Amino acid sequence: MRKLSVFNHVTLDGYFSGANGDMTWAHSNVDAEWNQFVEENAASGGELLFGRITYELMLKYWPTPAALKNDPVVAERMNGLPKVVFSRTLDKATWNRTRLLKGDLATETRKLKSEPGKDLVIFGSGSIISQLAQAGLIDAYQIVVNPIALGEGRTMFDGFKGKLELKLTKTRTFGNGNVLLCYEPKA
Repeated sequence: MRKLSVFNHVTLDGYFSGANGDMTWAHSNVDAEWNQFVEENAASGGELLFGRITYELMLKYWPTPAALKNDPVVAERMNGLPKVVFSRTLDKATWNRTRLLKGDLATETRKLKSEPGKDLVIFGSGSIISQLAQAGLIDAYQIVVNPIALGEGRTMFDGFKGKLELKLTKTRTFGNGNVLLCYEPKA
């Protein structure tokens, strides 16, 4: 069975996006060490999962000439990897190698996890993270804490009911102040 992990940036005050959905803060604190990590992480492959909003944000950047010029390694991977977008409102998915799934999120995700292939990764997409965490379908969380506070925004777990207990499996500190925290659900 394939594993499902989350890879997201959060602020020191716990937001993964600003009040208006802005995520530019997550890409403003880069240096050579961070860029190398991002390129290595992008090269690891897998199938990417998105909610509609994150899908549309990614679609506006990664298939563009600017992305190919500014982030060639990551752009090549983002455009080449298989992708899934969960949406009840989209009629079609136009980004290369993207499937559109309109069914029940948890049911569709269970099917995806049972298919052969590389592991699954969610970027952004807080609303699906909250729902899939609630359903117990997320196997790992890779959270990058950025040294910035926004004061308001959205958390990855908006709407989550109950308690999600995690165990720390790995950490890494970067020279730019970012800290990678890796967690798995407690058994």
